[in-house]
Amino acid sequence: MQVQVQSIHFDADIKLIKFIEEKLQKLGTFHDRIIKSEVFLRLDKSDVNENKIAEVKLSIPGKELFAKKQCKTFEEATDVALDALRRQIDKHRSKGN
Repeated sequence: MQVQVQSIHFDADIKLIKFIEEKLQKLGTFHDRIIKSEVFLRLDKSDVNENKIAEVKLSIPGKELFAKKQCKTFEEATDVALDALRRQIDKHRSKGN
């Protein structure tokens, strides 16, 4: 699977990028035909603590899945977004696709 991580208006450290790539590779156990994934990391300019946003787009044959989550850390936002995508994959597979 091709993984692309983009941090918008800041530079993500290598540890964070590796964390995201490892988590995305684990999604391959739920769907073996994921073509590519795109992750967008951005900071919300509000005063709240939960200002880290992770948007994840997965391309699978015939469909694109998307999740966007906002949490206190990018790691947490990524985890929550990938959980949502895993549920979308399960729903997609149960439809017989």
